[in-house]
Amino acid sequence: MTVILTGILVFLARVIDVTLGTLRTLSIVNGMMKTAFVLGFVEISLWLAVIARVMADIYESPMLGIFYSLGFATGSAVGIIIERRISFGQVVLRVMVPSSEKGLAGKVREAGFAVTTFDGEGMKGPITELCTACQKDEIGKILSIIKETVPEPFYITEQAAGVSRLFRPTLQQPTGWRAVLKKR
Repeated sequence: MTVILTGILVFLARVIDVTLGTLRTLSIVNGMMKTAFVLGFVEISLWLAVIARVMADIYESPMLGIFYSLGFATGSAVGIIIERRISFGQVVLRVMVPSSEKGLAGKVREAGFAVTTFDGEGMKGPITELCTACQKDEIGKILSIIKETVPEPFYITEQAAGVSRLFRPTLQQPTGWRAVLKKR
């Protein structure tokens, strides 16, 4: 019974440590140095404790290796699921639409997003590429605006290592002292 209990603890610890490793890697990519430092410290501390336990007992209990491996695989999946839910970081969104949809960039701009357009040639004729830098969690909003006009647009997202400035939609016009500062 102690082998099973130890195996479950190894599995759970490994899930946590690999999940932290995935989030640490994403923090590094997004330039979040303090977050990456803390996650890295906790991740490697947990890993050292787990690997020491497994290495000490693996000859008598080879099953611990299976728990260790399953924890690693599960941790990778959990890390990806968590990253998708928290969606931090900036991306470049490129959407190709038929050139006949000239007013589409204006609709995206009206929603508060900066958009640059490029004319090009697609497989079926002239296209306009709409290009914007945004937060990952804003992709859905931008695409929903575009899909009102073009139901199935072709789009590409790219991780942006750095963005000089993001234009974020404002929900309401500034009032009070913010309005005074804005007028200057």
